[in-house]
Amino acid sequence: MDLTYSEADEAFREEVRTWLAEHLVGEFAALGTGLELGERHELDLRKAWERELSSGGWVGLTWPAEYGGREATLTQEIIFNEEYVKAGGPNRMSFFGEGLLGPTLMAFGNEEQKKRFLPKILSSEEFWCQGFSEPDAGSDLANIKTTAYLDGDEWVINGQKVWTSLGHVADWIFVVCRTEQNTEKKHQGLSYLLAPVDQPGIEMRPIEQITGTAEFNEVFFTDARTSADLVVGEAGQGWRVTMGTLGFERGSAFIAQQMRFYRDFNNLVKLCRQRGIADDPVVRQRLATAFIGLEQIRMNNDRITATLIAGGHPGPEAAIGKLQWSHWHRDFGELCMDLLGPEGQVLTGGVIGNMQYAYLFSRAETIFAGASEIQRNIISERVLGLPR
Repeated sequence: MDLTYSEADEAFREEVRTWLAEHLVGEFAALGTGLELGERHELDLRKAWERELSSGGWVGLTWPAEYGGREATLTQEIIFNEEYVKAGGPNRMSFFGEGLLGPTLMAFGNEEQKKRFLPKILSSEEFWCQGFSEPDAGSDLANIKTTAYLDGDEWVINGQKVWTSLGHVADWIFVVCRTEQNTEKKHQGLSYLLAPVDQPGIEMRPIEQITGTAEFNEVFFTDARTSADLVVGEAGQGWRVTMGTLGFERGSAFIAQQMRFYRDFNNLVKLCRQRGIADDPVVRQRLATAFIGLEQIRMNNDRITATLIAGGHPGPEAAIGKLQWSHWHRDFGELCMDLLGPEGQVLTGGVIGNMQYAYLFSRAETIFAGASEIQRNIISERVLGLPR
C-alpha cells in the first residue's frame, strides 16, 4: 500500500490551504462550527458558500475536463478533503449532485442531459436530492411502488418517497419509478427519471428529527410531470443505473468522513483534559478503544484508496467500510454523552452541542445508505460466499 505524496500533490495541498485561508472567513467560517443542514435560516448562506467553492474550481475536482472538471487525481481529492476539514469547512450541500448524480450522468446519461445538468452542478446553481427510499422500499429498493407513465412528451409521476435528505433545498430530484407493471422480477421495469421539484405535483414535507432539525423529508408525487427525455439510460432499465448511483454512494463518497471523526475525537480528548478526567484509567481505556476503532477505519480506507489510485477495484474492504464507520460513530456518540455526564442532557452550543447533535444523528447512520443488517447480508453472501 503506497500513499506517499508527490511534489505536485504537496503543491496542490498548499494551493488548497491558501485558498481556504483567504475565502473561509467571516460568516462562511461560522458555518463550520455547526453540523446541522436542516436549518432554513442558514440555507442561503450555505448555498453562497457552495458557489464560492465553485468559483475557486473546488467542485467536481476529479471530473473530466470535457464536463468542466479539473481532472484532479484521487490523491488530490483526498488532500482537499483533509485540508477542508482541518480548516473547519462547513458540511456540504452539493453531495447528491456532485457526488452521486454527476458521476451517474457521466456513466449513463446522454449528451443532452450532460450538457443540461453537469455545468449547473459545477457552478452550484442547481441542487439535487435523491428519490429512492419509500415506506415499503427502503432496504428492499426493488419494491418500488411509485409509478410513472408517458403522457405525450411528458412522464406523469405518482407515489411517495421518504427520508429524502435536503429535499427542502433541492431544485431537482432523481427519482426511481416503476414504469412497467407485471414484470417477472421486481427490479425489472424501473426507470430513473429527473424531475424539477418546484411544481404543483410535488409536495415536500420536512420530518423533524430527534435532533430538532429537519434534514429529511417525505415527498409526495401527485401527477407530477417531467419531460419524456429526462430518463437516464433506457426506460425500464433503471435498476442498472440505480446500482451505479449506489456504487458511488457506498464506495468512495464517505472516505472523507474519517477526517471529521479525527477532529471530533481530538475535541473529546481536549475536553477530558480540561475537566481533569483524562488521567482516569477507565476514561483512558475507553478513549483508547475509540482511537483503535478510528485507526481501523483509517487503515481500511487507506486500502481502498491505494487500490483506486492503482487503477484497481476495491475488494472486501469496500463492503465493510460503511458498516465499520457507522457503528464506530454511534458508539463514539454514546462515549461523549457518558463523559459529559449530566451536562450532556442539557442542550447547548459549541463543541458540546456538536457532540450532542452527533450522538443523536448517528442513530440514523446505521440505517441510511444501506442498513447494517443488509450490509451484513451482502458481506456474508457476496463476499464470504455463505448460504442465504
